[in-house]
Amino acid sequence: MSARTKLDLFNPRPKWVRYFVTYFAFLLGLFIARIIVRGKYHLPKEGPFILAINHFNYADGPFLVYAVRRPISFIVASDQIVQWFNYWAPWLYGFIPANRTRLAPSTIKSSKKALLNKEILAIFPEGSSLSNELRPAKDGVVYLSATMQVPIVPIGIDGNIGNIWSSLLRGVRPKVRINIGKPFGPYSLPKDRTKKADALKEIGDRVMCRIGALLPDKFHGVYRGHSFIEKFRLQNKL
Repeated sequence: MSARTKLDLFNPRPKWVRYFVTYFAFLLGLFIARIIVRGKYHLPKEGPFILAINHFNYADGPFLVYAVRRPISFIVASDQIVQWFNYWAPWLYGFIPANRTRLAPSTIKSSKKALLNKEILAIFPEGSSLSNELRPAKDGVVYLSATMQVPIVPIGIDGNIGNIWSSLLRGVRPKVRINIGKPFGPYSLPKDRTKKADALKEIGDRVMCRIGALLPDKFHGVYRGHSFIEKFRLQNKL
């Protein structure tokens, strides 16, 4: 069993702190990037619901805060190494830690508690930001949606985020696109363990296709050419 990390000790900041940071993210966003947000009308007026976002870069979280502008409870991998220049954001905002090497019951408990409190829960279904293409979803997003019977809102974030600091040093504000899709679910899961595993995989693929429908084709990765993507694009009407 691996040792606990510093990130394992994090918790979401109080709601009023996260609400205040929303204004900070808004001001920061005005200066560091040209951000285009589409589909904000798809967000339910109140929680609980789950945001499912592609994860290509460490800056995805702050940009999501900028777009949604409401307090969010993030689930973040706590067994990753966060460089000092990226550490300020999780420290300032807080999150629900999910250690993938030794998943603690407290992760699920804290996530369910947030949804019971009618909060907005944010999950990066792929689990890490090690690729700039879509990968299969982990089980968490579908499990929590089905167990707590709350809808999922897909979000696609793309742009020149990876080179944001070098672009700013050249005097260029990179363009970032944030597309918010139509809510869907919740689904029900079968009680049989084998059937449940198959359902988690099938619905997880649908989640990723819904995210893919909000991104340019070049980011679709393992879902490139999937028939559901075009279908969901038409539903979103962005």
